[in-house]
Amino acid sequence: MAVLMQLDEIRTLVRPDLDSIDAVIRVRMRSTVGLVDQVADYIIGGGGKRLRPLIVVLAARACGYNGSSHIDAAAFIEFIHTATLLHDDVVDGSAKRRGRATANALYGNQATVLVGDFVYSRAFQMMAEIGSQRVIEIMSEATNVIAEGEVLQLMNAHDPETTQARYLEVIYRKTAKLFEAGAEVAAVLAGASPSLQQALATYGKHLGAAYQLVDDVLDYRSDPALLGKNLGDDLAEGKPTLPLIHALKSTADPATQEMMRAAIRDGGLAQLSPVLAAIESTGALEYTRRLAQDEADQALVALRALPETPYKKGLTSIVRFVVERTY
Repeated sequence: MAVLMQLDEIRTLVRPDLDSIDAVIRVRMRSTVGLVDQVADYIIGGGGKRLRPLIVVLAARACGYNGSSHIDAAAFIEFIHTATLLHDDVVDGSAKRRGRATANALYGNQATVLVGDFVYSRAFQMMAEIGSQRVIEIMSEATNVIAEGEVLQLMNAHDPETTQARYLEVIYRKTAKLFEAGAEVAAVLAGASPSLQQALATYGKHLGAAYQLVDDVLDYRSDPALLGKNLGDDLAEGKPTLPLIHALKSTADPATQEMMRAAIRDGGLAQLSPVLAAIESTGALEYTRRLAQDEADQALVALRALPETPYKKGLTSIVRFVVERTY
């Protein structure tokens, strides 16, 4: 196998595209309403990995695209992601993201929800401007699926009977679907064949699932300073993610089972130490990482449909980053 690229090298490969995306994001986030501008500036200042836009431009270039519409596509994919984060933080009552106070902690829930709506609607304005019916169809379905995923996660919250299948359905809808849509939109804009469009959609789907599985591992085993949030945030919010689901299923001791059920039902961090001990003793984090690797392997299989280019190498290298990341 060829030597893979580091994330900084991948970004360098498409640096002009990424700079253009940043410029578009700043321009299109502007509003004549002062509070919208204020919250938007704060959001942009929060940075982030910008992984989804990176995948869009790499996928487009890997399909031989030489136009500029992929820049707007990458920006509106990031806008959809940003809007979901704004709404998520309100629903979850989060006070910290990426090491900073959340928008809702600073500006309140009402302003945050409304600015999230603004960001969503701006994304759809940009989709319409591209002038592709297929792009509109992909993104309309994606945003609908994401919204359903938010509701499913809410239904699972504080429910110790949540199954692995229910959890996997949530992460497909909440996380993987936007990765899938971004990669597919890139192929559509490039005029790629239907089979190549499907291959990139499959790549995005499995990459997104791997990303979320690793994210859920990091919630129980990471450096909070690197992750930008507190250890055990999912437990505090009563979210039964896969490490917790697997540990509960694999624990034979009735007292430990009841402790974990109570921790899920009640939320909070009062039981964080014994929950972490149960997760470690059952190998739940290793189990979750194995599933992430399985998803990553399927993403790599899908990439076989692409011709050999530096952009394909970049997409391949992102898979490694996703499964090996520590933040």
